[in-house]
Amino acid sequence: MIQDNNSKLYFNEDHQLLRQTISDFVKNEINPNMDHWEETTVPLHDLFKKLGDLGLLGILYDPEYGGQGLDYWFETVFLEELGHIHGLGVPVAIAVQTNMATPALNQFGSEYIKETYLKKAISGDMVAAIAISEPDAGSDVAALRTKAVKDGNSYLINGAKTYITNGNQADFLTLLARTSDDPGHHCFSLFVVPTNTEGFSVSKKLDKVGLRSSDTAELFLDNVRIPAKNLIGEEGLGFIYQMQQFQHERFAALPALYTAAGDMIDMTVDYIKQRVVFGKPLITKQVLRHRLVEWQTEIEAMRQLAYHIVRMKMSGLDATREVSMGKLLAGQMITRVADGCLQMFGGMGFMNETLISRYYKDARIMSIAGGADEIMKDIIAKLEGY
Repeated sequence: MIQDNNSKLYFNEDHQLLRQTISDFVKNEINPNMDHWEETTVPLHDLFKKLGDLGLLGILYDPEYGGQGLDYWFETVFLEELGHIHGLGVPVAIAVQTNMATPALNQFGSEYIKETYLKKAISGDMVAAIAISEPDAGSDVAALRTKAVKDGNSYLINGAKTYITNGNQADFLTLLARTSDDPGHHCFSLFVVPTNTEGFSVSKKLDKVGLRSSDTAELFLDNVRIPAKNLIGEEGLGFIYQMQQFQHERFAALPALYTAAGDMIDMTVDYIKQRVVFGKPLITKQVLRHRLVEWQTEIEAMRQLAYHIVRMKMSGLDATREVSMGKLLAGQMITRVADGCLQMFGGMGFMNETLISRYYKDARIMSIAGGADEIMKDIIAKLEGY
């Protein structure tokens, strides 16, 4: 009933048509394959081409480049429905394409970059990855060492990137590199780096605790030469561009995670209604019902914060504070719900054959990736003037 009320209040018939399209795709094209992809990795070129053919990889982007030209409410519908995927690995892989690797191309890229890379990312003909983190620099973006040196009409790039989602299959990277040794934030620039360029290599595919369906790689760049026209925007402004891009990335987590948390609760309720202990179904235990209600309250609060952020974005307001709060809360909430639901499943929850165990393993990264909880707290504290 609550979700129905939200739908009536915030979403119109066009939103619901999009929701149905995505829902059908998830049910027919993704969830039946999730068990297999957890063992092998999702084939991104195949999946993204199907998503691109449906117009789902460029909801916010200009129709001139194959996008839908829709607003943030439509994007929220898209992200909510991704949350119904049976595991968080594939939603993360898709969000890299739509909310992490391409926003800077759309906002700051030249006509050449938009025609050559953005357009093909929207159509699903190219897989994108965002290459920021390095072996010695994760959330501390200012500590990046990968260097891009101007050489005539080219840049030579040397360095390493790690924890790169889609890195094994990507056709291009949106990569942040140091372009000067000057102090401050104006020594970084953002580039499009095609992965078929000589000198680029995947050092190794990383073996993760969770998100098994999503490939993650360590990348190496040895004198990778790219055209100077692959610079996104202006040299020296890459750090600023990336900070803005982080807001798209961090917001993308909110709708998917509160949706997934709701699905976890639904499957847990179904289980404890059937599980009889000491002669009664587990659902009759007041302590469990109260715990479920607490989680549902958190989910609803999370949903309403996300909708508030959408209203802010629709009004052209800076939502950095609210997005940071949302990212902080969403990571903690999904971890708490996954852990609690697994506890209610008992021994069965500890079996890999049970979907809740997948959510449990996938959830833990959400307080680390895209800016750790501690980084979110520092950002919020600064914005609050502490």
